[in-house]
Amino acid sequence: MSLYKQLLIGICLFTLVLLCGNYVITLESSREQYSNQLNSHAQDAATALGVALTGHIDDPAVIELMVDSIFDSGYFYSIRLVDVKSGKTLIERKGTPQSANVPRWFTHLVRLRPGVGDAIVMDGWIQAARVEVVSHQMFSVARLWNNMVASFLWLSLCSLLCILCAMFMLHRSLRPLNNVVEQAHSICHREFRKVTDVPKTPELMRVVEASNMMVSQLKALFHEQAERTESLREAAYRDSLTELNNRRAFDIKLQSLLSDEESKEGNLILLRVQDLIGLNQRVGAEKADELLKSIATILRELQKRFLRNKGFLARIRGSEFALLTGEFLPPELENALSRRLKALNDTGMSDTSPVAYFTHVTFRAGDTPQAVLAQADHALAEAETEKHFAADPWLTATGYGEENHHQWLSKLEKVLSAEKFILFAQPVFSCHDQQRILHYKVLARIKEDNGELTPAGHFMPWIHRFSLSFRMDLVMLKQILREMTNIPYPLALSISGESVANDEKLDAILQLLKNAPNQASRLTLELDENELPHAERVNEVVNKLKAVGCHLGIQHFGGRFNLIGNLPQWGLAWIKVDGAYIHLIDTEEDKRIFIEAMYWATRQIDLPLIAERVETSGELAILNKIGLYGAMGRYFGEPGLLSKQ
Repeated sequence: MSLYKQLLIGICLFTLVLLCGNYVITLESSREQYSNQLNSHAQDAATALGVALTGHIDDPAVIELMVDSIFDSGYFYSIRLVDVKSGKTLIERKGTPQSANVPRWFTHLVRLRPGVGDAIVMDGWIQAARVEVVSHQMFSVARLWNNMVASFLWLSLCSLLCILCAMFMLHRSLRPLNNVVEQAHSICHREFRKVTDVPKTPELMRVVEASNMMVSQLKALFHEQAERTESLREAAYRDSLTELNNRRAFDIKLQSLLSDEESKEGNLILLRVQDLIGLNQRVGAEKADELLKSIATILRELQKRFLRNKGFLARIRGSEFALLTGEFLPPELENALSRRLKALNDTGMSDTSPVAYFTHVTFRAGDTPQAVLAQADHALAEAETEKHFAADPWLTATGYGEENHHQWLSKLEKVLSAEKFILFAQPVFSCHDQQRILHYKVLARIKEDNGELTPAGHFMPWIHRFSLSFRMDLVMLKQILREMTNIPYPLALSISGESVANDEKLDAILQLLKNAPNQASRLTLELDENELPHAERVNEVVNKLKAVGCHLGIQHFGGRFNLIGNLPQWGLAWIKVDGAYIHLIDTEEDKRIFIEAMYWATRQIDLPLIAERVETSGELAILNKIGLYGAMGRYFGEPGLLSKQ
């Protein structure tokens, strides 16, 4: 039983004891008072009648008239005139007055006795007769009953008001404890929030301050762990000069793309600064470093402008930069990069012209990293030989002509209008119990005219290019909610950052979830770490999704590890680690150390960590040893139709 209820029950019992005690004391006091009044009333009546009859004892008519006049007032049970000498009753009047509206139990409870009085009637100096008067108690009982009822109603009203005031004061006084309870629940949900409404009551103030201090310590501990992990990642995967990814991170990412069967193909842009060693000797290392930083800034700006911060940018050697992208590469990027490099040459930061050469090659899933890099080196060597900024234009090589553009647009419009995505599902297993399925990750396929299924990695670049991401999210959500009426297990669905970028689009998502509350409680939406909005917006999205019973998770996590500092306030369902950091983790020590650091950082806030694209038992064994919550990938089997899971 809660403290509030205990205190309230105690106050009610105390009030009840006061009410009953006051009632008993009032009853006893009133009964004594009314008993005395009845006796006094009877005695006064007997005395008055005795005086009135003095001198008329021998006149029966006068006696009868006086006795009747007093008896008829209705306050007497009996009046009797008795001869003193013989004891004979000269006259007697007896009767029972009309019953008052008094419960019988109250009459028995009060037990008020009738008042008795007597007086001597004188005949000269001789005692001729005795008057005996008995007052009836019914009138006193009725008056006592009315007084007790009025007293009970008044005391009950006062008690009720006192109890209501006590409830209000208790609720107000104990509200900080409720805030502390909510704070504890928020910690369990991986949210570190302080209680801002600090009570003025000293005892409760100390409790709230101690709780806030604990939250501050937990946040400090988490941020310390996050900073330590970020420092570890920076040292392992970040180029200290340009703040880009280094060669180790590039190799991991390239290997991940080449082993991803969901992707049809990708693109690699390789850029090499001309004669960097000679430039160091001629202009000095400081100016050469400034040149490298400027090129890194140019590439970063172009990545943001043309790729919407997607892709993977790295400095892979002293003078070489690489940009990995998905299947679609905007042709405008070539001209923009050429112009920026020429402008950089005009600033005089380098005494060679052109400042750098770049080339582009495509790769497909299944290619080896060595073959892709060898092809890029060969193409770059041709560009340097021919003294061109870039090798052969890639527009013809990639095949993104107007005809292909129209075909994809027509195909995607047809699927979106008919809401005919083929839903596949990949199970996510517990690392500790590989027989337990945590949830299913939903994947999209498109059925071609020849019956073949096209995976999402092949058509998603076109979805992004045609700005159809939000429409696809709505269609996928509608299809999944319909399917979940016959599916008991939880699901996870990826959505784009465009769908949560503004309230209008987010409200459309929320409305679908509101219309299906039973299904929404078993659905978790996932955002790619590269598509996350700013921290305040993420927090707002999480709260709105929780309001309709849904949750939010992050997938492909690892590249933006600086986001981990915001995790305590977001209250996410889980984090899925990018498969690039899982591949060969059983043989590559740096990956294991990085995942361990990430695990300990998220463990501080009890945030589940799930590994993506687990392919071998060795990888799973290491993940289980580290303590990860779940895993998914080809090791557990290929994705299957959602309806058949």
